[in-house]
Amino acid sequence: MTDMLSRPGARDGETSSAPTSEITAQTKPLVVSAVISAGACLLTGLLTCAAVAVIGWLAATFGGASGAVRAGASAWLVAHKAAVTIGNSTLGTGRISIAPLGLTLFFAWCLYRGGKSAVRSSAADRTRDLIALAGSFAVVYGLGGLVVALFTAEGPLKVSPLAAFLGAFSLALLAGAAGIVVESGAADDIADATPAGLRDAVPAAMAAVLTVIALASVLYAVLLAIHFSRITGMLELLNAGVIGSVVLFAICLMLVPNMVLYVVAFLAGPGFQLGTGTTIAPTGVDVGNLPALPLLAAVPADGATPSYLLVLTAVVPLLAGAVAGLVVVRRGLTEPDADALGWDAFALRGAMAALVAGIVLFALFSLSGGSAGPGRMSAVGVPAALPAAGVLAAGMAIGAAITAAVASSRRPADDEATS
Repeated sequence: MTDMLSRPGARDGETSSAPTSEITAQTKPLVVSAVISAGACLLTGLLTCAAVAVIGWLAATFGGASGAVRAGASAWLVAHKAAVTIGNSTLGTGRISIAPLGLTLFFAWCLYRGGKSAVRSSAADRTRDLIALAGSFAVVYGLGGLVVALFTAEGPLKVSPLAAFLGAFSLALLAGAAGIVVESGAADDIADATPAGLRDAVPAAMAAVLTVIALASVLYAVLLAIHFSRITGMLELLNAGVIGSVVLFAICLMLVPNMVLYVVAFLAGPGFQLGTGTTIAPTGVDVGNLPALPLLAAVPADGATPSYLLVLTAVVPLLAGAVAGLVVVRRGLTEPDADALGWDAFALRGAMAALVAGIVLFALFSLSGGSAGPGRMSAVGVPAALPAAGVLAAGMAIGAAITAAVASSRRPADDEATS
């Protein structure tokens, strides 16, 4: 990894025809590259949030432009899991800590691209340089979050600067470092140094997670279509107008990933909650009245859960596990020593993939919840995140192990048919 690039963007041993002095002139010091890239990501996120907030202010009949900008900055902070407290001792306080994951994913994508840009501009190619670049990138972005928190907090609005720094730093470290290792070529070196079993289990786990999320998305879309009359009723009740409808659409778009993850938790069994004392699970629904948000139109009415949803709670994890098992076998058969691997080795890799998928889903469940306001809405999300992820991992492990074992045991017949 000490000499992966001969110039910025070089790959596969490609050499540069440009003089060394010209390359040196085009590159920047590590810290400068980190500051420029992280600053660009920070401004992109803040301007996006501020633009949506200002559009909402134009549709409102109260407040000022500065308050709208502050609201946009607060949304930026919440997307980084920095809780915002609104209110005072007279009117009561409400805490907003539920991250709109659609916005968080957008920021993560910007940071990933920012990490790649930092590598290209600095031409970092050695391990210590890449580590320094990733750390500087995350620290600069985290300090930006701290500054945003200090300028946002005013009057009844309170934000912890430390929480803002840690939230922004963590996201920048994960997403930015991913872009850095991919652009520098270090990702290939890490993959080569990883044991074959784990190297196959990770992409299989990602395939299982995406399968579960895709199936939950389809189910959520179907439920929205079934209850379309509820959506139209909510829109008529809100009467937001054209500009207000644009802002409402943006809010719903940012919260769609949260709702999809709640559907995944529902399919796992433990379910989720949309307020203190509420339950939305296969065993039954007890939710009462909900805010007039079109995204919530898909929530079943109080009472028993439809039988077809109960069937899906068993089918979806097994199907996701089967996908993981097929990925494990397909990747494993391309290895040079594939003939020495028995069906039990492939089954074990499938189970490993299910375990990794369960860990990823647990992290997503934990990020998707939080407080959405005062009173009843102080508890939203998946309260039993660990049991939900564990149930899904167990179902996926069964499907992955069986599929991998069966698919790998058919290799001799497939080889004879090919020959």
